[in-house]
Amino acid sequence: MINGIHGMFYSSEPEALREFLRDKLGLPAKDVGHGWLIYDFTQADMGVHPTLPPMGDPGGPPSGTHSVSFTCADIAKTVEELKGRGVEFATEIEDRGYGLVIELEMPGGVRIDLYEPRY
Repeated sequence: MINGIHGMFYSSEPEALREFLRDKLGLPAKDVGHGWLIYDFTQADMGVHPTLPPMGDPGGPPSGTHSVSFTCADIAKTVEELKGRGVEFATEIEDRGYGLVIELEMPGGVRIDLYEPRY
């Protein structure tokens, strides 16, 4: 039986990104050998969205595209805390109807949404 979801970032700066996730974002990490860190979450969810209107932009991601976001309960408080740790953001907090979203920057040119869902 499936009991979780596994995600992966590919980065030109893997060591820096691993440290960023552990030290700047505070994600709990375990070393599974040879410096490979795995980050465990207590909560995960997954959805499926159409690629055409009304949910999607016709010029948006094609079918087969994947998306990963970090979630939080209070985006304003989380953003302030992360800025205090030196995390930089590519956008401002935006209300998208389904929740509040901001994009943060990580080593190796990796960007990810931080998301406060409304459900």
